[in-house]
Amino acid sequence: MEIKIYTTPTCKWCNLLKEHLDSNNVSYEDINVARDRFGALDMIRKSGQSAVPVSEIDGNIVVGFDKEQIDKLLAKQLICKF
Repeated sequence: MEIKIYTTPTCKWCNLLKEHLDSNNVSYEDINVARDRFGALDMIRKSGQSAVPVSEIDGNIVVGFDKEQIDKLLAKQLICKF
């Protein structure tokens, strides 16, 4: 499962997203769009949004910390592995 999250260091929702993923032992690539201009442009291209956080879970885009949608995508990907 490939997971990218687009965040900034001062974003409360970004930090909650990382805490949620960490507490569930989910590996992810964290792209700090405050420092990574190309990462920011990639996030905007994929999501149409300039606000963070944005999650990409195996090609599925989730804007904001939508815990229910994120958990649903994570569960779906885990089920597909078996």
